[in-house]
Amino acid sequence: VQLVESGGGLVQAGASLKLSCAASRRSISEHAVGWFRQAPGQEREFVAVISRSGGNTYYTDSVKDRFTISRDYTKRTVYLQMNSLQPEDTAVYYCASRRTILTASPSVQAEWYEFWGQGTQVTVSS
Repeated sequence: VQLVESGGGLVQAGASLKLSCAASRRSISEHAVGWFRQAPGQEREFVAVISRSGGNTYYTDSVKDRFTISRDYTKRTVYLQMNSLQPEDTAVYYCASRRTILTASPSVQAEWYEFWGQGTQVTVSS
């Protein structure tokens, strides 16, 4: 499965962006999909994940109530709606996926994921 992120850009603090992660194969419907980010000089960190069924979502504490992850099975795309962006949200954002059984809980650990996109830059100015 190939994953392609898009939707990044340069915005001011308080603005919104919607990232997209488009998959090359319909089998993405059998995958849990997560978003990670990496700021300069920092390690890659978990942001959000959505389960294969779409029924379970998890967020890192710093983005709860501001970011929303969702998926559209017909478009083979997972989204990350980001509201109230802050300078500390500046990073390269990556989506990642792993095929799971229907009832599996996805992981927040980067090592668990099998497929990765190339990343999209998000820059938030103060």
